[in-house]
Amino acid sequence: MLRVVPSPFRCRHLWQRLRRHGFDSQSFQVRASVMRMSTVSGARTSPKTANSSPGILGGLTLAAFGAGLGISLFWPRSEKLVIHYASRQGMLKAAREIESILGDEAVSYDDDDIETHALSDWSSVNSAGRAVAVVYVKSTDEVAKAVSILPYGAGSSIEGNFSSPYGGLVIDVTYMDKIIAFHPEDMDIVVQPGVNWVDLNRKIKDENLFLPLDPSPTATIGGMIGTNCSGTNAFRYGTMKDWVINVTVVLADGRIIKTRRRPRKTSAGYNLTSLFVGAEGTLGIVTEATLKLAVVPTETSVAVFSFPNISAAASATSKLIRSGIQLAAMELMDDTQMGIVSKHGSEDVRNMHWEETPALFLKFSGHSKESVKADISRTKDIIATCSPSRYVFAKTKDEEVKFWAARKEALWTMTSIKPEGYSIWSTDVAVPISRLADIIEISKQEGAELGVFTSIAGHVGDGNFHEALIYDPKNETHLAAVKQAVHNMITRALQMEGTVSGEHAIGMGKIECLIDELGLVTMQLMKQLKHAVDPM
Repeated sequence: MLRVVPSPFRCRHLWQRLRRHGFDSQSFQVRASVMRMSTVSGARTSPKTANSSPGILGGLTLAAFGAGLGISLFWPRSEKLVIHYASRQGMLKAAREIESILGDEAVSYDDDDIETHALSDWSSVNSAGRAVAVVYVKSTDEVAKAVSILPYGAGSSIEGNFSSPYGGLVIDVTYMDKIIAFHPEDMDIVVQPGVNWVDLNRKIKDENLFLPLDPSPTATIGGMIGTNCSGTNAFRYGTMKDWVINVTVVLADGRIIKTRRRPRKTSAGYNLTSLFVGAEGTLGIVTEATLKLAVVPTETSVAVFSFPNISAAASATSKLIRSGIQLAAMELMDDTQMGIVSKHGSEDVRNMHWEETPALFLKFSGHSKESVKADISRTKDIIATCSPSRYVFAKTKDEEVKFWAARKEALWTMTSIKPEGYSIWSTDVAVPISRLADIIEISKQEGAELGVFTSIAGHVGDGNFHEALIYDPKNETHLAAVKQAVHNMITRALQMEGTVSGEHAIGMGKIECLIDELGLVTMQLMKQLKHAVDPM
């Protein structure tokens, strides 16, 4: 076994808290020829015990859930532990073994290729570590033969989810982009993890069906499952977990499991599907998924309401939710973001001359014009009690697209005003809807006091909002201010009985927050679940 000094990567503050609860960061032994994996299109890598027998790639372990720590979260203080990291030579040896099994073209050692799979300009958290190779797979069997890897889908996650802080290998599922089976009569579809959700909806639209989530247009099914993503349609259609019937997963030792059969309901055995949805790939690599589909609404409309302040917009949100109106989407943009899209959006958006005040963007949908008109009428009456300063309803399909474009262009317009050399730190939290106005207003005020340019957009129908902060990463004072603003927002969300991540997942960026949100006992249980599927 190779003895290596443990890396202190992002661990200091977390270990201080762990020590207070009787846990020790003293070193432990790991037998491994490579470091191991994390999520499909987003997660972390972390060491754990692994089989070091040459050529037995299935014996290499997946990342411990405490990824980003480089240490076991819950090792008893009484035991002396010594970390053993794989050397670069050991990782390369494993890559060459995979190459001998999958073929020369399946493994890339190209520096540019590795760099592409290591970081993202969109992510606020990027690791300095780099993988030693990228492995391209095309089937579940190939994943099983090369399981000692960090999966990579579209690279659209923003919490450092697919970084390789400890080196190791990256598996790219780009070529696993096939529709395995489509059952329009059952309203479900079986796909590989590299399928892009926009492409999927385009291919099945003739059957008047769609996967109703709306994350980043670059997102692929594997990463959507790993992060339990949602998007602007979450108020009506929920999150990814609500649309996954079953998954095929390659476990750490190369075994392949299917979590359940295809019916919409079952009471046979544990709900293993939910175990892997949102696990960020730490429990296994998803290689196939059966997804539920929804019927495309025949009638739609869009309305935008402007308000004098966030509090009024939040009040309108609460009243609409309690009214029972089945809105398709309910989105909020603050005054800063509305000002940005009004000045820097597309020509159609600029020509709308939006007020630079907080705005609610609402989508209506149904299967008759009468039902949609009735919802619009009720919505107008309800929001009138919250003193909106302006409101517009789309009268044509063209206007629907133009109105909603302002919401869809929020992040892109922030990017367009970013000075050269600056970065955007984008993060999210979710709180009970009754606390939404409070946390947004306080976060905006603190950002201004810290001198950080901040905008807010969110899926307010479920209490989830995103904060985007522009900063100079080379300016230590500026970077410290941004980190403080994000830390304060996360802390405040927890104080308000909220969560540190509504839809971006944990990645490396928020691993230290999990103890505060879930507690040590819950995380110990998660560790035990991890050990159950990856005992090596």
